[in-house]
Amino acid sequence: MDGLSLKERYGHLFGQLSELSRAPAKINEFNVYQEGNPNIRKMMDAMLEENLLPGSRLEGREHFAEFFEQVKAGKRGLFLAEHYSNLDLPAIFYLLEHDESDFGKEIARRIVAISGLKLNEDNPLVRAYTEAFTRIVIYPSRSLAKVTDIEEISRGKKINMAAMRAMDTARLNKQIIAVFPSGTRYRPGKPETKRAVREIDSYLRIFDIMILVSINGSCLRLSSDNTEDMLADQVFHDKVIVASGPVMECKPFRKALINGIDPASGIDPKQVTSNRIMELLEEQHIKYEAVKAAE
Repeated sequence: MDGLSLKERYGHLFGQLSELSRAPAKINEFNVYQEGNPNIRKMMDAMLEENLLPGSRLEGREHFAEFFEQVKAGKRGLFLAEHYSNLDLPAIFYLLEHDESDFGKEIARRIVAISGLKLNEDNPLVRAYTEAFTRIVIYPSRSLAKVTDIEEISRGKKINMAAMRAMDTARLNKQIIAVFPSGTRYRPGKPETKRAVREIDSYLRIFDIMILVSINGSCLRLSSDNTEDMLADQVFHDKVIVASGPVMECKPFRKALINGIDPASGIDPKQVTSNRIMELLEEQHIKYEAVKAAE
């Protein structure tokens, strides 16, 4: 039945999830890189199999293919995606791996997702779901900016420095770094949750190429009554289209935007480049929303 909470629909699996979970409950500078848990991954795939409707697929497959070829050739690849629910990343993986191409499986095999601290530390069940996929955990800048405790600030800085080192290693290993530029799930009626974090500009400086990935449809949606408890998210059957835009060179993209800013304007160039990413993602989302609606 559509609309049941995650707890109502899959609560019978929570005990098994807890038993399978092995991720640390507390993040420090020594455990920011976490390999995916294949046993939990099987459970996530089974959940998607139950809820993805026919017609769920990849679009822009030629762009995914070109991106993979360039990564394979040594380019440092960045995968920037929209964020509507905690099933976004699982759906991306599922559709890549179930695509008939070889590139889909290879891209999925190389993805390392950037994950916020909250997903590991706030709730053991949320942590169990999260650990299905390989990830690098960061202390989000928005969260760190609100911290006043000196020791916690120090912990956050150490975590983020370690995360940068882990990212460098991943790039050298030809892994693909996946990031949600908004840093949080989009909440209807709160446009600020669809605004990119300015740190996305820093990613553009250290990567060679990027693709923008829009997500149309979701089998997990925020509860209007409780947007903070992730286990209150509601499960739905839906057709999900994961689409890639053209491969873009990161540094020329960034340079063109920054060169267009008057230095005397006081405009933050990092926010300009980050905002442009979100604008392009929104344009792509609207395009494929029309495709989905017409089917």
